[in-house]
Amino acid sequence: MRKGSQWGIAGVVVITGASSGIGRCAAGLFARQGWRVGLVARGDAGLQAASCDVERQGAVAATARADVIDLDALEEAATCIERVLGPIDVWVNCAGNGTFGRFLDTPAAEFRRVTDVTYLGTVNGTRVALRRMLARDRGRIINVCSGVAFRGMPLLSSYSGAKHAVRGFGQSVCAELAQDGSQVRLTTIFPPAVNTPFCDHAVSHMGRPGRPMAPVYQPEIVAEAILLAAVTSAREMPVSFTTVLFSLCTRLIPRLVDRAIHRLGYAGQLSDTATPVTPRTTTLFAASDCASPVRGRFDAEARSRSLHVLILRMLARFSARGHLRSREASGAAPVRRSENKAPTFTEETA
Repeated sequence: MRKGSQWGIAGVVVITGASSGIGRCAAGLFARQGWRVGLVARGDAGLQAASCDVERQGAVAATARADVIDLDALEEAATCIERVLGPIDVWVNCAGNGTFGRFLDTPAAEFRRVTDVTYLGTVNGTRVALRRMLARDRGRIINVCSGVAFRGMPLLSSYSGAKHAVRGFGQSVCAELAQDGSQVRLTTIFPPAVNTPFCDHAVSHMGRPGRPMAPVYQPEIVAEAILLAAVTSAREMPVSFTTVLFSLCTRLIPRLVDRAIHRLGYAGQLSDTATPVTPRTTTLFAASDCASPVRGRFDAEARSRSLHVLILRMLARFSARGHLRSREASGAAPVRRSENKAPTFTEETA
């Protein structure tokens, strides 16, 4: 990491699933902090929109079209981005999808697709990033997981299973990095329910579209947590006290959690409207022809602040000041904010 931001560091970040929701939101936030941003997604329209978000912040962007389940295409995407922006300092695995429906109502092809994208896509992204970072003995990988990794939810068997796998995978890789004495760090973050287009993109087999389980948070909160993970060294980072409490309850009072989920029923995960999800809105097997927004359709109820993330931000700033004081004491040159004046480039992969 080479240039300065309010945290004292900024460099090159690559984000998969960057065309909508949390990924697109994080891209804009990193750009505001002076990072050069690599964007990876399947659809041209979404990539172009995310690239414009980065450009509006005066930052440099490079886009690469790739499906995260295709390791060769993801490898080529990383190579193209590094050719434009330089060595990758932070890699964010944010691609994911899901379906709503009982397990036996979910076709095997859909179940496999969710597992491939949400879990194996994270594995592929981590593999591509580690191949570059281990040789330099530096870098950060951030895997965007979910609160459902602490307790699987009904109607989300494919998504819950994939997120449980993401958590276990991250713990294993972290242990290997520590055992080898590597300076590369991996952080798994656990967002709560978030107001993104996820539910509109997901196939529903329940006659009604899915919805995030209350309480719902705005994606900007999760994007800030991703940035904090990039400048700190936590191995796991719950996002919001809702997720912290849920994690504790699943371990300390699991039967009470089971009762609460049973009482909530299917209704808590389904929209009130009976309008079915149409093929035009789903993106399980193909990217949308239109750009998707950062936020979903639950603005009216979504929380835009999190005391937990505020505390994480304060701790990160305290840590960053200590890092800067250490640099000054050692006589290192002060870091300065980057000047991102270069144009945006686009590279496509097969």
